[in-house]
Amino acid sequence: DILVDGKVCDCDIVVTCQVGDPVPLQVKLTNWSKHSVGPFALTMMPYQDYQNGVHNYDLQDAITFVGSNTFYIDTVKPSKNSVYFGSLLFLYTGDFYLNIKFHEDNCSRDLPLSWLCLPSVHIRATEPVA
Repeated sequence: DILVDGKVCDCDIVVTCQVGDPVPLQVKLTNWSKHSVGPFALTMMPYQDYQNGVHNYDLQDAITFVGSNTFYIDTVKPSKNSVYFGSLLFLYTGDFYLNIKFHEDNCSRDLPLSWLCLPSVHIRATEPVA
């Protein structure tokens, strides 16, 4: 489950936020398998989609993370979850997307080496209301 500014995100939702206000992020990984999984590194990767096949990941002048954009998850037991919190700060207006990528760091390979949480989260940064 992914929440941006307290709103559940899926492929049909565009979350709107204001430039200059920290936007809280919450990612909850639930293990629905019968075996423990992990360890993982969870990485949040913002980008802009130019709608021509080009994704711009070089956004250090437009978006910053409050805290880290990578979290380490030890092990998630069956039917349990692990929740991680962070914040984004948008410095400019625009439409941005957020990929959430899990990198497995376990030799048993219960999951593929790396997988993305798709579809990407769509966030629209707007001018602050005066």
